[in-house]
Amino acid sequence: MIETVSENACFGGVQGVYRHASAATGCDMTFGLFLPAEAKDGPVPVLWYLSGLTCTHENAMVKAGAQGWAAEQGIALVFPDTSPRGEGVADHADYDLGQGAGFYVNATQEPWAPHFRMWDYVAEELPALVAEHFAIDPTRQAITGHSMGGHGALTLAMNLPGRYRSVSAFAPISNPTGSDWGRKQLNAYLGTDEAAWAKHDATLMMQQAGFDGPILIDTGTSDQFIDLLRPEALAAAIAERRQQATVRLQPGYDHSYFFVSSFMEDHVSFHAEALYRD
Repeated sequence: MIETVSENACFGGVQGVYRHASAATGCDMTFGLFLPAEAKDGPVPVLWYLSGLTCTHENAMVKAGAQGWAAEQGIALVFPDTSPRGEGVADHADYDLGQGAGFYVNATQEPWAPHFRMWDYVAEELPALVAEHFAIDPTRQAITGHSMGGHGALTLAMNLPGRYRSVSAFAPISNPTGSDWGRKQLNAYLGTDEAAWAKHDATLMMQQAGFDGPILIDTGTSDQFIDLLRPEALAAAIAERRQQATVRLQPGYDHSYFFVSSFMEDHVSFHAEALYRD
Protein backbone atom coordinates (compact mmCIF):
# COMPACT_ATOMS: atom_id res chain seq x y z
CA MET A 1 0.00 0.00 0.00
CA ILE A 2 2.91 2.37 0.68
CA GLU A 3 5.90 2.97 -1.59
CA THR A 4 9.09 4.22 0.02
CA VAL A 5 10.44 7.11 -2.02
CA SER A 6 13.37 7.84 0.27
CA GLU A 7 14.61 7.36 3.84
CA ASN A 8 17.47 9.28 5.44
CA ALA A 9 19.03 9.20 8.88
CA CYS A 10 18.07 12.40 10.67
CA PHE A 11 18.79 13.46 14.29
CA GLY A 12 19.04 9.83 15.36
CA GLY A 13 15.77 8.94 13.67
CA VAL A 14 14.56 8.59 10.09
CA GLN A 15 13.15 11.17 7.70
CA GLY A 16 11.14 9.30 5.12
CA VAL A 17 9.10 10.21 2.07
CA TYR A 18 6.32 7.84 1.05
CA ARG A 19 3.77 7.53 -1.76
CA HIS A 20 0.42 5.76 -1.80
CA ALA A 21 -2.79 5.54 -3.81
CA SER A 22 -5.43 7.66 -2.09
CA ALA A 23 -9.09 6.71 -2.11
CA ALA A 24 -9.99 10.17 -0.79
CA THR A 25 -8.34 12.13 -3.61
CA GLY A 26 -8.45 9.51 -6.35
CA CYS A 27 -4.76 9.89 -7.16
CA ASP A 28 -1.32 9.09 -5.78
CA MET A 29 -0.34 11.19 -2.76
CA THR A 30 3.10 11.78 -1.26
CA PHE A 31 3.89 12.62 2.36
CA GLY A 32 6.91 13.09 4.58
CA LEU A 33 7.27 11.36 7.95
CA PHE A 34 9.98 11.91 10.56
CA LEU A 35 10.27 9.16 13.17
CA PRO A 36 12.50 9.84 16.18
CA ALA A 37 14.81 7.18 17.63
CA GLU A 38 12.19 6.28 20.26
CA ALA A 39 9.93 4.88 17.52
CA LYS A 40 12.22 1.85 17.34
CA ASP A 41 10.94 0.84 20.78
CA GLY A 42 7.25 1.58 20.37
CA PRO A 43 4.62 4.11 19.28
CA VAL A 44 5.44 7.81 19.76
CA PRO A 45 3.25 10.94 19.80
CA VAL A 46 2.69 12.63 16.44
CA LEU A 47 2.59 16.27 15.33
CA TRP A 48 0.94 17.03 12.00
CA TYR A 49 2.35 19.93 9.96
CA LEU A 50 0.09 21.37 7.23
CA SER A 51 1.83 23.52 4.64
CA GLY A 52 0.68 26.61 2.78
CA LEU A 53 -0.07 27.78 -0.75
CA THR A 54 2.20 26.48 -3.54
CA CYS A 55 3.92 24.04 -1.16
CA THR A 56 4.31 20.27 -1.37
CA HIS A 57 5.18 17.85 1.43
CA GLU A 58 8.81 18.89 0.94
CA ASN A 59 8.85 22.59 1.86
CA ALA A 60 8.45 22.29 5.61
CA MET A 61 10.36 19.03 5.67
CA VAL A 62 13.52 20.78 4.45
CA LYS A 63 12.98 24.41 5.60
CA ALA A 64 11.14 24.45 8.93
CA GLY A 65 13.93 23.00 11.08
CA ALA A 66 11.43 20.89 12.97
CA GLN A 67 13.15 17.49 13.09
CA GLY A 68 15.85 18.43 15.60
CA TRP A 69 13.33 19.78 18.08
CA ALA A 70 10.99 16.83 17.51
CA ALA A 71 13.88 14.42 18.08
CA GLU A 72 14.62 16.07 21.44
CA GLN A 73 11.00 15.51 22.47
CA GLY A 74 10.58 12.03 20.94
CA ILE A 75 7.78 13.17 18.64
CA ALA A 76 6.98 12.05 15.08
CA LEU A 77 6.23 14.64 12.39
CA VAL A 78 3.92 14.14 9.40
CA PHE A 79 4.15 16.47 6.39
CA PRO A 80 1.19 15.88 4.05
CA ASP A 81 0.96 17.42 0.59
CA THR A 82 -1.32 20.44 0.14
CA SER A 83 -3.50 19.10 -2.68
CA PRO A 84 -4.05 16.25 -5.12
CA ARG A 85 -1.74 16.25 -8.13
CA GLY A 86 -1.17 14.52 -11.43
CA GLU A 87 -2.61 14.05 -14.89
CA GLY A 88 -6.37 14.41 -14.87
CA VAL A 89 -6.41 16.48 -11.67
CA ALA A 90 -7.99 19.91 -12.17
CA ASP A 91 -5.72 22.95 -11.92
CA HIS A 92 -5.83 26.72 -12.40
CA ALA A 93 -3.42 29.33 -13.70
CA ASP A 94 -3.67 31.28 -10.42
CA TYR A 95 -1.18 30.11 -7.79
CA ASP A 96 -3.80 30.29 -5.03
CA LEU A 97 -6.31 27.91 -6.62
CA GLY A 98 -6.02 24.33 -7.77
CA GLN A 99 -2.93 22.15 -7.36
CA GLY A 100 -0.89 23.36 -4.38
CA ALA A 101 -3.94 25.18 -3.01
CA GLY A 102 -6.31 22.55 -1.65
CA PHE A 103 -7.34 24.66 1.37
CA TYR A 104 -8.02 21.44 3.35
CA VAL A 105 -11.67 21.20 2.26
CA ASN A 106 -13.80 18.60 0.47
CA ALA A 107 -14.73 20.30 -2.79
CA THR A 108 -18.32 19.92 -3.96
CA GLN A 109 -18.07 21.95 -7.19
CA GLU A 110 -16.77 21.03 -10.62
CA PRO A 111 -14.05 20.62 -11.78
CA TRP A 112 -12.63 20.21 -8.26
CA ALA A 113 -14.99 17.68 -6.66
CA PRO A 114 -13.51 14.44 -8.07
CA HIS A 115 -10.08 14.92 -6.46
CA PHE A 116 -9.99 17.88 -4.07
CA ARG A 117 -11.04 16.08 -0.90
CA MET A 118 -8.19 17.19 1.34
CA TRP A 119 -10.34 17.31 4.49
CA ASP A 120 -11.06 13.58 4.27
CA TYR A 121 -7.46 12.89 3.34
CA VAL A 122 -5.89 14.73 6.28
CA ALA A 123 -8.60 14.02 8.85
CA GLU A 124 -9.26 10.36 8.09
CA GLU A 125 -7.33 8.52 5.40
CA LEU A 126 -3.73 9.55 6.07
CA PRO A 127 -3.94 9.25 9.89
CA ALA A 128 -5.30 5.72 9.57
CA LEU A 129 -2.60 4.80 7.06
CA VAL A 130 0.24 6.22 9.17
CA ALA A 131 -1.04 4.55 12.33
CA GLU A 132 -1.28 1.20 10.54
CA HIS A 133 2.19 1.20 9.04
CA PHE A 134 4.37 3.21 11.42
CA ALA A 135 5.07 3.41 15.16
CA ILE A 136 2.89 6.39 16.05
CA ASP A 137 0.37 6.64 18.88
CA PRO A 138 -3.02 7.81 17.50
CA THR A 139 -4.19 8.70 21.02
CA ARG A 140 -1.50 11.40 21.24
CA GLN A 141 -1.87 13.74 18.27
CA ALA A 142 -1.31 17.47 17.82
CA ILE A 143 -1.49 19.69 14.75
CA THR A 144 0.17 22.81 13.40
CA GLY A 145 0.58 24.57 10.08
CA HIS A 146 1.67 27.66 8.18
CA SER A 147 -0.56 30.14 6.32
CA MET A 148 -3.15 28.03 4.43
CA GLY A 149 -1.90 25.16 6.58
CA GLY A 150 -2.50 27.19 9.72
CA HIS A 151 -6.07 27.66 8.50
CA GLY A 152 -6.32 23.89 8.03
CA ALA A 153 -4.81 23.08 11.42
CA LEU A 154 -7.13 25.42 13.33
CA THR A 155 -10.30 24.36 11.53
CA LEU A 156 -9.54 20.65 11.77
CA ALA A 157 -8.80 20.99 15.47
CA MET A 158 -12.02 22.83 16.24
CA ASN A 159 -14.17 20.54 14.08
CA LEU A 160 -12.74 17.31 15.52
CA PRO A 161 -12.99 17.67 19.32
CA GLY A 162 -10.89 15.11 21.16
CA ARG A 163 -8.66 14.34 18.19
CA TYR A 164 -5.78 16.72 18.87
CA ARG A 165 -4.37 17.56 22.29
CA SER A 166 -3.08 20.95 21.09
CA VAL A 167 -3.08 23.15 18.01
CA SER A 168 -0.73 25.88 16.83
CA ALA A 169 -0.30 27.97 13.71
CA PHE A 170 2.27 30.15 11.99
CA ALA A 171 0.67 33.14 10.22
CA PRO A 172 -2.65 31.36 9.66
CA ILE A 173 -5.35 32.53 7.28
CA SER A 174 -7.58 33.31 10.23
CA ASN A 175 -10.81 34.59 8.71
CA PRO A 176 -11.08 33.29 5.13
CA THR A 177 -14.77 34.19 4.74
CA GLY A 178 -13.71 37.81 5.22
CA SER A 179 -10.61 37.76 3.01
CA ASP A 180 -9.68 37.40 -0.64
CA TRP A 181 -7.54 34.49 0.57
CA GLY A 182 -10.60 32.42 1.32
CA ARG A 183 -13.65 33.83 -0.40
CA LYS A 184 -12.17 33.05 -3.80
CA GLN A 185 -11.26 29.47 -2.91
CA LEU A 186 -14.31 28.64 -0.79
CA ASN A 187 -16.60 29.90 -3.56
CA ALA A 188 -14.72 27.82 -6.15
CA TYR A 189 -14.54 24.63 -4.09
CA LEU A 190 -17.78 24.77 -2.07
CA GLY A 191 -20.11 27.00 -4.08
CA THR A 192 -21.96 30.20 -3.30
CA ASP A 193 -23.81 29.02 -0.16
CA GLU A 194 -21.71 30.69 2.53
CA ALA A 195 -23.27 28.51 5.25
CA ALA A 196 -21.07 25.70 3.91
CA TRP A 197 -17.99 27.85 4.42
CA ALA A 198 -18.35 28.38 8.18
CA LYS A 199 -16.64 25.16 9.34
CA HIS A 200 -13.57 26.25 7.37
CA ASP A 201 -13.20 29.64 9.03
CA ALA A 202 -11.17 29.61 12.27
CA THR A 203 -12.72 32.86 13.49
CA LEU A 204 -16.27 31.60 12.99
CA MET A 205 -15.41 28.22 14.51
CA MET A 206 -13.87 29.96 17.53
CA GLN A 207 -17.10 31.90 18.00
CA GLN A 208 -19.23 28.77 17.64
CA ALA A 209 -17.23 25.99 19.27
CA GLY A 210 -13.71 26.92 20.39
CA PHE A 211 -11.07 24.28 21.04
CA ASP A 212 -10.85 21.79 23.89
CA GLY A 213 -7.16 22.40 24.55
CA PRO A 214 -4.34 24.96 24.32
CA ILE A 215 -3.65 27.11 21.24
CA LEU A 216 -0.47 28.93 20.16
CA ILE A 217 -0.46 31.37 17.22
CA ASP A 218 2.45 33.42 15.87
CA THR A 219 2.26 36.03 13.11
CA GLY A 220 4.97 38.45 12.00
CA THR A 221 4.24 42.16 12.14
CA SER A 222 6.04 42.59 8.81
CA ASP A 223 4.11 39.77 7.14
CA GLN A 224 3.49 40.95 3.60
CA PHE A 225 0.12 39.17 3.58
CA ILE A 226 -1.12 40.22 7.02
CA ASP A 227 -4.19 42.04 5.64
CA LEU A 228 -5.26 38.79 3.97
CA LEU A 229 -4.54 36.73 7.11
CA ARG A 230 -6.74 38.90 9.38
CA PRO A 231 -5.13 37.85 12.72
CA GLU A 232 -7.12 40.55 14.52
CA ALA A 233 -10.43 38.82 13.73
CA LEU A 234 -9.35 35.54 15.32
CA ALA A 235 -7.74 37.31 18.28
CA ALA A 236 -11.02 39.10 18.97
CA ALA A 237 -12.96 35.83 18.81
CA ILE A 238 -10.47 34.18 21.17
CA ALA A 239 -10.81 37.03 23.66
CA GLU A 240 -14.60 37.03 23.43
CA ARG A 241 -14.73 33.29 24.05
CA ARG A 242 -12.01 33.45 26.73
CA GLN A 243 -10.32 30.57 24.98
CA GLN A 244 -7.09 29.14 26.39
CA ALA A 245 -4.65 30.57 23.85
CA THR A 246 -1.41 32.46 23.33
CA VAL A 247 -1.52 34.84 20.35
CA ARG A 248 1.75 36.61 19.51
CA LEU A 249 2.67 39.25 16.97
CA GLN A 250 6.39 38.89 16.33
CA PRO A 251 8.07 42.22 15.49
CA GLY A 252 9.88 42.42 12.16
CA TYR A 253 9.10 38.89 10.93
CA ASP A 254 7.54 38.22 7.52
CA HIS A 255 5.66 35.27 5.99
CA SER A 256 8.70 33.18 5.05
CA TYR A 257 10.22 29.99 6.42
CA PHE A 258 12.84 32.15 8.12
CA PHE A 259 9.93 33.18 10.35
CA VAL A 260 8.62 29.64 10.76
CA SER A 261 12.02 28.18 11.65
CA SER A 262 12.67 30.99 14.14
CA PHE A 263 9.74 29.90 16.32
CA MET A 264 9.61 26.18 15.58
CA GLU A 265 11.29 25.26 18.87
CA ASP A 266 8.56 27.14 20.77
CA HIS A 267 5.83 25.31 18.88
CA VAL A 268 7.30 21.82 19.22
CA SER A 269 7.87 22.38 22.96
CA PHE A 270 4.30 23.67 23.30
CA HIS A 271 2.93 20.53 21.68
CA ALA A 272 5.25 18.22 23.63
CA GLU A 273 3.84 19.54 26.89
CA ALA A 274 0.31 18.64 25.76
CA LEU A 275 1.25 15.33 24.15
CA TYR A 276 3.02 14.00 27.25
CA ARG A 277 0.46 15.26 29.74
CA ASP A 278 -1.37 12.34 31.36
